[in-house]
Amino acid sequence: MEHSAAPYDERLTAPGSWWVITALVALSGGLVLLPLGTVPMLGAVVVAGLLAALAVSSYGSARVRVVAGSLVVGDARIPVAALGEAEVLAGEEARAWRMHKADPRAFMLLRSYIPTALRVEVTDTADPTPYVYVSTRNPRALAAALDAVRKAQAAGEAEARDAV
Repeated sequence: MEHSAAPYDERLTAPGSWWVITALVALSGGLVLLPLGTVPMLGAVVVAGLLAALAVSSYGSARVRVVAGSLVVGDARIPVAALGEAEVLAGEEARAWRMHKADPRAFMLLRSYIPTALRVEVTDTADPTPYVYVSTRNPRALAAALDAVRKAQAAGEAEARDAV
């Protein structure tokens, strides 16, 4: 059952302080070439600023979505049918799952500037990935979106069985 609108869509953008650092990197690039004159200095400001902005923007462009019966995390697309129970993580518990509780086989989309996350068990026996760890600003809404897709899929399967 396909849905035209995503029940959950979030872009994990970099915080504003990172853009301030980007501006400082651009300024630093200009200061390095200041002894060579105004034109090289301005060129260095532009080039250093563009490179730093590209790095921050690409890191902050990760998206988390629930669409068409799948959890889409960055470039990964995981069918909701292959996922088990979702666990909302905040504060120390989220940090623990990023560090000493982490399984190296897990799929993790981490953003250090987001203190909350959702950990979802992978129930597909053919997949060696034990769980998916996703940094998200609203883990409860993401868990609710996964549950809504599960319920819709179960209702669709029940409807298909009843039609037979």
